[in-house]
Amino acid sequence: MYKITTIPGDGIGKEVMKPTIEILETLNTQFEFIHKPAGAECYKEYGTNLPEDTIKTTKKTDSTLFGAVTSIPQQKSAIVTLRRILDLYVNQRPIKSYTNPDINFTIIRENSEGLYSHLEVENPEKQEVSAYRKITYKGCERISEYAFNYAKKTGHKKVTASHKADLLPLTDGIFKDEFYKVATKYPQIKAEDYYIDTTAMYLITRPQDFDVIVTTNLFGDILSDEAGGLLGSLGLIPSANIGSDNGLFEPVHGSAPDIAGLNKANPIAMILSASLMLEFLNLTDEALKLQNAVYKVINENKVKTPDMGGHNNTQQMADAILHNIE
Repeated sequence: MYKITTIPGDGIGKEVMKPTIEILETLNTQFEFIHKPAGAECYKEYGTNLPEDTIKTTKKTDSTLFGAVTSIPQQKSAIVTLRRILDLYVNQRPIKSYTNPDINFTIIRENSEGLYSHLEVENPEKQEVSAYRKITYKGCERISEYAFNYAKKTGHKKVTASHKADLLPLTDGIFKDEFYKVATKYPQIKAEDYYIDTTAMYLITRPQDFDVIVTTNLFGDILSDEAGGLLGSLGLIPSANIGSDNGLFEPVHGSAPDIAGLNKANPIAMILSASLMLEFLNLTDEALKLQNAVYKVINENKVKTPDMGGHNNTQQMADAILHNIE
C-alpha cells in the first residue's frame, strides 16, 4: 500500500487532480490518498496557505501529488516552502513533443537556492530593496551529479549547463566549475555549457541539439516555460520535485483562476506528473501504460482541450486517456 498526499490547491488545481486520482485508481489499487489543503482558499479558512498538518503529512507519506495554488502577497509560496522543507533539491521537467521528434529533452533545475531563497532586504533610508542570490558549492555539485546520473540512466549522451557566469562570475562561476568537476566522473557523457540567453535562443532555433539541460533555480523556471511555448501549451508539461527521501509531483502550469470552474483546463500535465510519481515509486509498468495512453490520445488528435486548439473539456480529455488505458 502506497500512501500518497494529495494537495489539489485551488483554481484549476482541483479540476485536474480529481480525474488524475481516478486514473491512478484504475492502474493500481494499492494507493491510499490523503487529501490536504494549501493555497489561497486554504488561507481564507486557516489563516495560512500551508498548514502545519499538511507539511507533517507530506513528510510521512511515500510521495505527494500537488495541483496548483494561487499566490498570496502576504504569504510565502506554498510550493516553494514545501520544496525547501522536504529538501526537494531537484526539479525535473521532461519536454517532449508528441508530434515533433526534434523536441525531446529534460530540464534539470536546482530547486532550493538562487533567487528563490527569499533573501530580500529593504533599506528605507536609501529607498532601495536588495535580493540576494544564494548559491552553494554543495547545491551546484548535487544538482550536476543528478543531471549526469539521470543522463546515464536514461541513455542520454549529453548534458548542457546553462548559466550567466560572464555577469555573475562568483555565483554562476561556482555553478559552472562544479558542473565540470562532476563531468569528469562521466567521461561517456558529453558536457557543454551555454550562457542562459544563448540557451534560450537555441531552444527555439535548434531544440534537437539538447538532451539534458541543468541550470539554476530562476533560469530553469524561465526555460521550462519557454519550452511550453515549443509544445504549444504549459498544459502538457509535468514536473517532479525530488530529494533524497521524498518526491512531490506537480504540473508546470499555475492555478489559472481565469478559467477555474469552467471545466476547460488540460489535465495532461497533471496526469503525466502522476506518471513521474509512478516511476519514482518503481511502478514502471503502470507509468508506461499511463504515458502510452496520453501519447495515443494526442497522436489521434481527436480529443483536444482549448489550449490545444480544440473544444473538449477536462473530463472528456481524462476519459479519453482512461479509455486507452483500459
